[in-house]
Amino acid sequence: MSETLLELRGVHTHIGAYHILHGVDLRVPRGDVTLLLGRNGAGKTTTLRTIMGLWPASRGSLHFRGRDITRLHTPQIAGLNIAYVPETMGIFADLTVQENMLLAARAAPRADRMDAARLRWIFGLFPAVEKFWHHPAGKLSGGQKQMLAVARAIVEPRELLIVDEPSKGLAPSIVNNMIDAFSQLKATGVSILLVEQNMRFAQRLGDTVAVMDNGQVVHSGAMQALAEDAALQRKLLGLAL
Repeated sequence: MSETLLELRGVHTHIGAYHILHGVDLRVPRGDVTLLLGRNGAGKTTTLRTIMGLWPASRGSLHFRGRDITRLHTPQIAGLNIAYVPETMGIFADLTVQENMLLAARAAPRADRMDAARLRWIFGLFPAVEKFWHHPAGKLSGGQKQMLAVARAIVEPRELLIVDEPSKGLAPSIVNNMIDAFSQLKATGVSILLVEQNMRFAQRLGDTVAVMDNGQVVHSGAMQALAEDAALQRKLLGLAL
């Protein structure tokens, strides 16, 4: 069994008067691509936001590399080499692609001090980022913005990359590009946690999977085992891959 990088133990999250997570147990193995699946409203995005400290856990604990991070604030969590790409992507529309990247490159005081070798690697993953380097980010297509959002998250080395619905609304060709990029990231040792609705995307990329329903993880195991069990897919997700 792979070493655990991130673990949630009995995590509850309240948002105002609403009790969203009801004791989430989740394990993200080091070096794997872990998929978080489930119907709309199951609590997937709330789980990611709780990991990042954007919505604090009201009960339970979160551990990263064995360290309790439950009460850390979001900047402290990000400082542990954890990057988060929200479903909204969080692109600064009025800034150029370069300026968006520079904001995330904390070690670089200006654009010409960014890690050139790492940028070349990112441009290889996402050619559109290089092509539109000096263009306003708000002028990019939806797929190009998603590429920028992921590129910005990895402009510095990350140990864990968390992405909420990376394939949502993307053309099949861009989805394939995104799968290739995540595969290459995994090959460099980055652990990845993805929320995803595209089942074929999940099947092609995932090593491990956790399925959520009603604010809890109701199934966890190997992605391949779920992909090969149509009856289990229908039971957990209401459809078959």
